[in-house]
Amino acid sequence: MEEEFFEEEDTQRDKYLTFTLGDEVYGLDIRVVMEIIGILPIATVPEVPEYVRGIINLRGKIIPVVDMRLRFGQEFRPYTDRTCVIVIEAEDMLIGLIIDAVSEVRDIPENDVVPPPAWQSARNRYIRGVGKLADNRVALLLDWEKLFTEKDAELLSGMQHAEEKAEPQEKEENDGGNGK
Repeated sequence: MEEEFFEEEDTQRDKYLTFTLGDEVYGLDIRVVMEIIGILPIATVPEVPEYVRGIINLRGKIIPVVDMRLRFGQEFRPYTDRTCVIVIEAEDMLIGLIIDAVSEVRDIPENDVVPPPAWQSARNRYIRGVGKLADNRVALLLDWEKLFTEKDAELLSGMQHAEEKAEPQEKEENDGGNGK
């Protein structure tokens, strides 16, 4: 049983879902990717950072969505038919990452990954490494654990779990508060 688990883990090792933001290629460890969906209607939430676009209802689950262009300090770009949401599981929480387009799942062996440049600024703290691709391009490999600060994680978690807190309240309002 234990051997099967390790074999399964090895099949996903060094695999990255690659996607684009503008002209740049990014990679995300496939092990945190739950699914890829098209853009759904987004309900905006007041008083959140600009990059937190709001929440979506994905088959009854409320998921906060983050525009990765805005997260990385880039200009907003209107969503198109190629715009996707990558749903990841981070810290026992589902988060949707809005990106320009999904590319493919690529094998990027550890020996083809180099550390990010030494001039790393605060904005580059999200980069775990630079993956060398076969087509002489590079993929900026994201460190999903550093995409969000502790404060961000609390906010996003609160947005996701708001549905659980709201359900009893809705029931009370619907039955006039008399429990019938």
